Amino acid sequence: MSTPSSTPPDGLPRYRVLTGPDDASFCHRVSEALALGYELHEGPAVTFDGERVVVAQALLWLQPSRQS
Repeated sequence: MSTPSSTPPDGLPRYRVLTGPDDASFCHRVSEALALGYELHEGPAVTFDGERVVVAQALLWLQPSRQS
């Protein structure tokens, strides 16, 4: 079993905000970030731009807990 890394893969930042239309593509982007090891930070922000629903979701890369 692999140990979680203390840094995100591929040089990604520890804090990310994904935004986009509330559609399957956005959901896949969030799901991919979760599969990499990111965790949701609070709930999403949702707005309507006059044509469509737009979502923003913050994600955090949490360092693995240190065991003594």
